[in-house]
Amino acid sequence: MNDFSKNIISVLRYTFTSVSTILIFLLLAFIFNFGLWSSLIISIALGSILFYMQNDNASIKSRSKLKKVSNEKESFYKANGLNKEEISFFRETMFIAKTQILTLEKNMHSLSKLSAIEKRNNTVHLAKALFKEITENPRRLNEVNKFLYVHLSSLVDLTNKYIEIDQHEVKNKATYDVLNESAATIDEMCHLIAVDYVAFKSEDFDDMSIEVELAKKAIERDYTDIEKIENQEL
Repeated sequence: MNDFSKNIISVLRYTFTSVSTILIFLLLAFIFNFGLWSSLIISIALGSILFYMQNDNASIKSRSKLKKVSNEKESFYKANGLNKEEISFFRETMFIAKTQILTLEKNMHSLSKLSAIEKRNNTVHLAKALFKEITENPRRLNEVNKFLYVHLSSLVDLTNKYIEIDQHEVKNKATYDVLNESAATIDEMCHLIAVDYVAFKSEDFDDMSIEVELAKKAIERDYTDIEKIENQEL
């Protein structure tokens, strides 16, 4: 698959999973009566703009905060077949992922409802475990596109929105309905993080449906050194 096709798929994934673009589509289609096709086209166009703005901003931030790669780490990347451009892309991508995981950890522990969802799915631990797996296997970066560009970023976005709405001083039934729907979506997205982990480790697992549940509950047995990723070298 060429870069153009990958970009199109990434844009569509972002558009159909982003809370912002979904809300725009619903407003255009059902409030302003633009029609389904017109609303869809406008939403995809806006999704494209937001996707590239998000990626550009994240890339700029990552370059400004990333330390120069050490000789040891550079040798590791080269031994795995990465050239200079691929090393730079990998480090920026994983720095953004690290930032998102740390934000997710903070969000999930900020409210009792989100904390309960996190504990049920073991989401933060699984995300950190997968982060560690990717950094140790940089050539497999393309296998975790859904995790990096859809599930993780969407989960951060959803939890940000949930916290924002929960902090409203005045809440009515519609507010609580939105919170309940958002919590259910967050729960589903957390489940997908577990699916991402098991898919990446598929060679080690025979039955994915069973192993997803086991991964949620027992991943700590396999990883005792992944609680902190802040200082992990990229």
